Amino acid sequence: MNVRLGWALAALLFMGVTPAAGKEPLPPQFKYAAGTENLYEGCAGNLELDSEGLTFKCPAGAVAVPFNSITLMQYRADLSKKVRKMKVRWKVRLNYTAPLFGGHRNRFFAIVYAVGSATHIMVLEVQPVAMRPYLAEIDLKAGKRVEVEGYEEY
Repeated sequence: MNVRLGWALAALLFMGVTPAAGKEPLPPQFKYAAGTENLYEGCAGNLELDSEGLTFKCPAGAVAVPFNSITLMQYRADLSKKVRKMKVRWKVRLNYTAPLFGGHRNRFFAIVYAVGSATHIMVLEVQPVAMRPYLAEIDLKAGKRVEVEGYEEY
């Protein structure tokens, strides 16, 4: 066998078994900011979508929300008054020392859903660049629209 060919085959085999050839897990893009779930504030994780619902997974646990239980989804720069004033048992309240009303960048994805007769809320903090791909997919799979706060730069 030609030495060059041997090295080329060895290089191809090596490239095929390196971690770069495998699929790397995504770095956490979402943080649990507030809600009624048993997660701690700032728990960083990822949002997974399937045909039945969405699941937020972080080191403290996972919250699965079936699409048919969702009553409201919003992506805004702050929490809407409607969500803030809901009569639910908040386990983590949104940290109002954060610059909630500064700027025009949406960063809070709020999901209101029902489990039995109880209303639950999960608020995830996520940057717009990470959220954009999820918006269309959620609209399609959930059959419901995410209310996105619009704004114009002045």
